[in-house]
Amino acid sequence: MFVTNDVKQNVDVTVVGAGPVGLVLAAELALSGATVQILERRAEPDQAMKAQSINMPTAEALDRRGLLPAAEAVQREALKRVGPFARTVGDRPSGEAPRATGAARRAPDSRFTGHFAGMVLDADLVDWTDPDFATHTAADGARMVPQPELEALLAEHVARLGVPVRRGVEVTALEDTGDGVLVGTTAGTVRTGWLVGCDGGHSSVRRLAGIDFPGTDPELTGYQAVVDIADPEKLAEGWVWSARGAYRRGPQPGRVATVEFDGGPAGLPHTRLRSRGRAPVAPVTLEEVQASLRRISGTDVTLTALRATPTRWTDNTRQAAAYRSGRVLLAGDAAHVHPPFGGQGLNLGVGDAMNLGWKLGAVVAGWAPEGLLDTYDAERRPLGAWVLDWTRAQIGVMRGDAKSAALREIVADLLGTRAGATYAVKKISGVAQRIDLPGDHPLVGRFVPDVWLKDGSRLVDHAHGGGFLLLDRTPDGAFARVAAVWDGRVSSVTDDGHATPTGMLVRPDGVVVWAFDTADVGDTTGVAAAGGLEAVLRRWAGEPARRRPVEP
Repeated sequence: MFVTNDVKQNVDVTVVGAGPVGLVLAAELALSGATVQILERRAEPDQAMKAQSINMPTAEALDRRGLLPAAEAVQREALKRVGPFARTVGDRPSGEAPRATGAARRAPDSRFTGHFAGMVLDADLVDWTDPDFATHTAADGARMVPQPELEALLAEHVARLGVPVRRGVEVTALEDTGDGVLVGTTAGTVRTGWLVGCDGGHSSVRRLAGIDFPGTDPELTGYQAVVDIADPEKLAEGWVWSARGAYRRGPQPGRVATVEFDGGPAGLPHTRLRSRGRAPVAPVTLEEVQASLRRISGTDVTLTALRATPTRWTDNTRQAAAYRSGRVLLAGDAAHVHPPFGGQGLNLGVGDAMNLGWKLGAVVAGWAPEGLLDTYDAERRPLGAWVLDWTRAQIGVMRGDAKSAALREIVADLLGTRAGATYAVKKISGVAQRIDLPGDHPLVGRFVPDVWLKDGSRLVDHAHGGGFLLLDRTPDGAFARVAAVWDGRVSSVTDDGHATPTGMLVRPDGVVVWAFDTADVGDTTGVAAAGGLEAVLRRWAGEPARRRPVEP
């Protein structure tokens, strides 16, 4: 990572927070041509246990920027660590949680399913021929990417793009002047065109900007840790319930997690509880994790050492009242917090960064009006609200009372069906995500599917530099001619053959905004399609960079 001691003045954008969200956002801004810097209060990268995998939209975002090989290498190493603990969700020791499955043991593979409220979903039940899965397979080998490794991968990416990261700098004040933002920091005052808070649930940027953070208070305390266990036979593998909550052992050797319905951490100021899902208290101790495991499991299990920085979290669930206030914006946990079930927060934040990055870069470059930034909140807020409700629903199923236990059995039965497992895995993996955009084609609003070209390359291989992608499979390159006057913003990729779609326009964040299936552009339908493409280009890529030549 390019770490500097100097905070730059008069940059286009200052990003606060050097976690995955801030790194992705800074990279996208740099690709758009904006000058950008990252301020981070931590002196070193955070090594605490967090998300252990990424969903398909995040993996595909890495793929579009040429980072897929590095992510695949991380997964290969992760699978080696998980191998000894690989088991199917059908194996159910006495007292273990109900499982949505019935399969026998099998070796680990890349068909990651995840869990709902601790009920691990059986890959053998999922209908992998469903079009949502079948058209998103190229990045399958890059799903098991733990957050620390992801941050390291992204840090190298932003370093190659020349983005400076200033560590040990905290934001203490800000003033939106209308044409920029004055930012008070522990290293002095910074003037920047735009300020983006990617600084987590405790976001100083959100607080200083006066953006409200409504939601629901916590009722549980959770822990994650990697430990040495003196008597592992006292703990079952997988998720196990009791009247106090639930615990999990595995899938990595020594990894444990607990969920204890204790009313949330005691003795914390209300304002701090309101600020994020992971409670900001003293570092987690070995004794603390052991005590939680003992209370929930009813055993006297003994832990002898911590092997990774553990985390403490709650089910505090909140969403910012606005993702933008003037020239100040929020992304990631600064905009929304929730329990970390399934690592949804990491993926939601990366999606925020991809959506905002190109839009803010376009505004900085001057070819898009500030109004484009309004689509950031409009497009990302509904997905954020869904993730919050998805995690809230799991809390309702995980409680230790008899009513919740009965509900778990019913939900487990549903998830143990082909339709139920497929539905849940589509939700968790993100393959069914869609933004509500105008257009009749089924691809509009969806993330770009796997598209292989006749020369053996893939469409996304042409997206490493950012910008819009236009696929043109017409015989005479009619769609590419329409987009030619957006040269520098739109890269046209022509392809022979009769595959569908015939034409497709993809935004820099991977979202399809226009698609067409008819190869014959000589008729009136084709002419109308070309006209529709021009309107969509003007909507998203701004006015043409140059005038269209008059055809003879």
